[in-house]
Amino acid sequence: MLTDRMNVLSESITIAITTLAQEMRAEGKNILSFSAGEPDFGTPRVIKDAAIAAIEGDFTRYTAVDGIPELKDAIINKLQRDNGLTYTPTQVIANNGAKHSLFNLFQATIQDGDEVIIPAPYWVTYPELVKYSGGIVVEVPTDDSNGFKITPDQLKAAITDKTKMLILTTPSNPTGAIYSREDLLAIGEVLKGTDIMIASDEMYEKLVYDGEFTSVASVSDDMFKRTVTINGLSKSVAMTGWRFGYMASPDDALIKATKKLQSQSTSNINSITQKAAIPGLDGSADEDIEMMRKAFQSRRDEAAVLFNEIDGLSVTSPAGAFYLFVNIKEISNDSLTFCKRLLEEKGVALVPGVAFGSEGYFRFSFATSIENIREGIERIANFVKNYQ
Repeated sequence: MLTDRMNVLSESITIAITTLAQEMRAEGKNILSFSAGEPDFGTPRVIKDAAIAAIEGDFTRYTAVDGIPELKDAIINKLQRDNGLTYTPTQVIANNGAKHSLFNLFQATIQDGDEVIIPAPYWVTYPELVKYSGGIVVEVPTDDSNGFKITPDQLKAAITDKTKMLILTTPSNPTGAIYSREDLLAIGEVLKGTDIMIASDEMYEKLVYDGEFTSVASVSDDMFKRTVTINGLSKSVAMTGWRFGYMASPDDALIKATKKLQSQSTSNINSITQKAAIPGLDGSADEDIEMMRKAFQSRRDEAAVLFNEIDGLSVTSPAGAFYLFVNIKEISNDSLTFCKRLLEEKGVALVPGVAFGSEGYFRFSFATSIENIREGIERIANFVKNYQ
């Protein structure tokens, strides 16, 4: 009954763990979940007010597939103001979250047999969407020793005549690693003279604690031409459920192709979300963003110290995002079993490193209260002490 392309897809381990934790909690068990990548803050008031005004104004009909003009202007102005990137209205499109942006991009550009280089650890969805699109995943491992970032030599070694795309995530999910301008320039030197595209996922751009964020497309003209920038508001202004993402590329034909695909699949994104996203992009919510960023940084600092006090565990403090990618190799090289037992025995939900293509780690989200973080890490410490 099912097509071959459906059979290449795997269920998201992140969602599976989160769902199991919710079921156990519904059964009355005391569960602390650090598995979901979702801010624990409410959506800022200015964004809610824009949505309410849209509803009261009956802005509830179909819109242009790629977004209303004022939303596209807000995206363009944001990219120019924050990232020094210049696009026209035909070079941007609004999507149903950044996951939808990636799906449309891969469907429009990847053909059977095309190779896509993905540094590991990676967000769990990247390889699944590449495989669904007929592409071949080329994983390039990174670890604590190189800051969880692909090196120019690694990239050069991974490129073949079938390479179509490189996926970069900065700041990274799950490690929080950030590619500096120098890092990106070095990557750009390797790619010069090739037709290799870059899909740059910059969803955690506003959650930076150490160093500075650099948009991949901003470092040179050559990188600008080959880069498709993908971003959204799920993490920066706590709009996960609103489903808003966007894509920008200097290639008008590419954006036109994704618009055509979207017109035959989802059509426009939610009209209310489009109105609500504008204050999330134009600076009106900047104070809220900074409040959340500071809270996440404080949680990161304490959580990293607490984990590094546990014998057998270690973690590098992430420069961005809201995850700790904790090394458990001294304890176990079976992260799935480790995390399953931890959930069953101590009621703590984590995502095993194997889900991200890196065995011997787990991802711990600190997008929750400091009280939950302290109790969760205490339970993990007690679990590790007796782990066999």
